[in-house]
Amino acid sequence: MATKIDYNAPVVLTFSILCVLVFAAGTATGNLVTSQFFTLNPFFSFYNPLDYFRLFSHIFGHAGIEHLLNNLTFILLLGPVLEEKYGGQDLAMMMGFTAFVTAVLNILLFNSGLLGASGIVFMFIILVSFTNMKAGKIPLTFILVMILFVGKEVMDSMQSDQVSQFAHIIGGMCGSIFGFAKAGIK
Repeated sequence: MATKIDYNAPVVLTFSILCVLVFAAGTATGNLVTSQFFTLNPFFSFYNPLDYFRLFSHIFGHAGIEHLLNNLTFILLLGPVLEEKYGGQDLAMMMGFTAFVTAVLNILLFNSGLLGASGIVFMFIILVSFTNMKAGKIPLTFILVMILFVGKEVMDSMQSDQVSQFAHIIGGMCGSIFGFAKAGIK
């Protein structure tokens, strides 16, 4: 009896592969591909079709190998659990919604670009704390994760760095909204 490798979480695995391919293309072109197609510009033009694409595509671009590996570690660790619980279609919609909301709010509130899947990572972190939620009860794990992860991001936002703690916080908020909305379903 031969053991086969199972493509067990198609949405998560496909997303991860796309992130690696985008990173490779960016590296091969001196970050031209990443900056042109997978980085959200701080100023949105209603007349530029690429700006609409970047509202979603920014989650595939990463600033460096460490950025990519940190995000993929969490995505590959948490994603399959979430995909099994919520289904691939729902998880893909949650990821798309989180990317879109993070992009729009970033454009409205900041004059900086945005790239990376960190918002998706924080959505996953918060959402996974809901996996065993019971009707009428708020999981203590959710409260502690919110305090630890989102609280840390609020504190880190006081520093001047190249990290968008805002995207992390919005991702976490999206995860909590999805967790409460999906509670008791499936």
